[in-house]
Amino acid sequence: MAEKVRIAVDAMGGDHAPLEIVRGAVEAVSERDRIEVILVGLSEQVEAELAKYTYPKGRIQVVHASEVIATEEPPVMAIRKKKNSSIVVAMNMVKNGEADAFVSAGSSGAILVGGQLIVGRIKGIERPPLAPLIPTSKGVSLLIDCGANVDARPSHLVQFAKMGSIYMENVIGKKNPTVAIVNIGAEEEKGNALVKDTFPLLKNCSDINFIGSIEAREIPNGYADVIVCEAFVGNVILKLYEGVGSVFKTMLMQGLMSTTRSKIGALLVKPAVKKTLKSFDASEYGGAPLLGLKGLVVKTHGSSKAKEIKNSIIQCITFKEQQINEKIKKNLIQDEV
Repeated sequence: MAEKVRIAVDAMGGDHAPLEIVRGAVEAVSERDRIEVILVGLSEQVEAELAKYTYPKGRIQVVHASEVIATEEPPVMAIRKKKNSSIVVAMNMVKNGEADAFVSAGSSGAILVGGQLIVGRIKGIERPPLAPLIPTSKGVSLLIDCGANVDARPSHLVQFAKMGSIYMENVIGKKNPTVAIVNIGAEEEKGNALVKDTFPLLKNCSDINFIGSIEAREIPNGYADVIVCEAFVGNVILKLYEGVGSVFKTMLMQGLMSTTRSKIGALLVKPAVKKTLKSFDASEYGGAPLLGLKGLVVKTHGSSKAKEIKNSIIQCITFKEQQINEKIKKNLIQDEV
């Protein structure tokens, strides 16, 4: 019998907490037998939401946390002072082995700080990066880093590339994934100081399939499986990606509904359009793991609805099953010895 995966979920994090968080947890345990969810937060509110659903009772537990970290709070201070917040309580469960993973749509800053201070970095990992999957014409690519390290050094980006390769090969199943660094041109001599200094280091890495630079316009075409950059660039790419996708969807629907003729045509193309739009829906891919920690921490969008929460919970199964942290330790730390 397959081992259960226990996921601590921040029930108070995000714009739609606890309503959508609880709903996503219920959908996750209803869809996958291996999942057990621990909802951490204001127990009275969480239990009131849970009472609305029918679900396998033994696979959702509620743990009370009397405090909530708001998005506008200074992250370090919030983590240190609010010891009984849903984020801190849940992360301590991962640290102490009471949970295999932590999922939250809450404060990005608090999650990044808590991940390092509470869960802790794998020995030898310089900076844990956030690594979301983004849709492309060929499936998905991993964007690493998208928000954790805005002042990265070349050695950090090299580790990002290696961790990203391990993730794509073992979680997504992409054999020998291609790796590229974000740049303003294809030529090796182009780029800012960080890119110029990092490029030769990646080029000399024998354990990754480095293919050179990637320009932003090539990302949606799936030119590379792992897209390496520091967090400022990565976050701009991610937010622009999401914004363009949202605008495109709106304009497409408006165009299809603009005239009687287009409405008739819309009926004919509806199945194909629906399938295409679904592949570019970020909620289909779950959250962004914070790689390089001793335990799994997954950050989802603050605006996440139940579907993204559910998929973020489910993606934890493969992470544990494939022993990603163990592979990161084995492959990266041996390189440092």
